[in-house]
Amino acid sequence: MTRFVQLHFLTVYPPSNPNRDDMGRPKTAVYGGVHRLRLSSQSLKRAARLSPAMSEALTGNMGARTQRLGDDVVKHLRQEGADDRKAREIAQQVAEIFGKLDTEAAKKNPDHVRIRQLAFISPDERKAALEMAERALDGASLAKEAKERGGEILRTADGAVDLAMFGRMLADAPDYNREAAVQVSHAITTHRAEVEDDFYTAVDDLKQPAEDMGAGFIDEAGFGSGVYYLYVCIDTDRLAENLDGDRLLARKALEAVTEAFATASPSGKRNSYSHHTRASYIRAEAGDRQPRSLASAFLNPVEGRDLLDESIARLKNTATAIDNAYGPAADVWEEMDLVQGSGTLAGIKSFVATQVSDA
Repeated sequence: MTRFVQLHFLTVYPPSNPNRDDMGRPKTAVYGGVHRLRLSSQSLKRAARLSPAMSEALTGNMGARTQRLGDDVVKHLRQEGADDRKAREIAQQVAEIFGKLDTEAAKKNPDHVRIRQLAFISPDERKAALEMAERALDGASLAKEAKERGGEILRTADGAVDLAMFGRMLADAPDYNREAAVQVSHAITTHRAEVEDDFYTAVDDLKQPAEDMGAGFIDEAGFGSGVYYLYVCIDTDRLAENLDGDRLLARKALEAVTEAFATASPSGKRNSYSHHTRASYIRAEAGDRQPRSLASAFLNPVEGRDLLDESIARLKNTATAIDNAYGPAADVWEEMDLVQGSGTLAGIKSFVATQVSDA
């Protein structure tokens, strides 16, 4: 049976705007009939991927989400002695394996060889793409490989941890899509939370007092604060499968992503608010039964003076109530609770790593 690891995080954010909407204001959601602040799943996954917990701990095993592999190929071929025209011609054929070429980008700058979509590319695929380009420079034909949208480049499993976790879709090469092993919810505040407005000014340092006393610039910015609930569900068997059966790497990946979600935050307006957060509560569960979120704990918004303490109590009570009604959702579980002073991140990481079997 499939082995699932479920992670529940409660994290306090001070006044900040880490994840903005199209108007530059904090993202929101209505849940339980009241407004909450929200951090999108996409922003949380990107923060995790770029965090030292993953990018440094998994060096050499992280992919790149980019439109610019073709530019990379052009640069590489120039270093191999190719002229500009030949380098671009080969790069176009290689880049097309990952998606349709962006003709508008090429019109603006003929040196650009880019695709329209962002494609998740593993280190092994990048290496294979450069090797294919080198062979083409030596006279090999790429026509058949480019037409088949794969050839010797694309993979369905390899050592790229972020692709194994978060998956990818290649519209023009669906046989090489990867099903995500990690599901990440949007994080929402456990309580009612509204976007607040900050009216601010900027002073022109070279302006003379004799001119006037007005500011050089005035504007408004939105911000918010609160206790956020985040739920992450990991299919450990699919993770190992996506990593081409490398279970040692799967264990290392589980430790890294757990630390990343506990310590990383989206980077929006970080210089203005310095929201370097750490999870105040983590509940890690493992078992073979159908996963379940504990978001229902906060359908009725938390109120009171101690929002964190009440949020932790609500989460624990809901987990117990669901277990009583449906049976245990997990075989084993571990927690870290800053309010009670119990558990550690190291303990949580060790717990999740042991959930990847040897077989």
